[in-house]
Amino acid sequence: MKKIIIFSISFILLFLLFQVSAGLLLTLIYAPDITETWNINANLSQTVVLKSSSFLIPLLFTLLSALIAYFISKKFV
Repeated sequence: MKKIIIFSISFILLFLLFQVSAGLLLTLIYAPDITETWNINANLSQTVVLKSSSFLIPLLFTLLSALIAYFISKKFV
């Protein structure tokens, strides 16, 4: 039971850490182009198009978090 609790807590903390750090990194890298956006904005359609986002990066973050959490639970028990 102790292994499961240590694994769960470490997994949740690592997953949150990776998600927050990825969000911070993407925010730091993003540089909006206001003039280009303003020019494109005049020709926008009235329909909403939803793009499917890639699931690969969140999956890799999840697997990396689970792997590290597994080794943390093995080390502390």
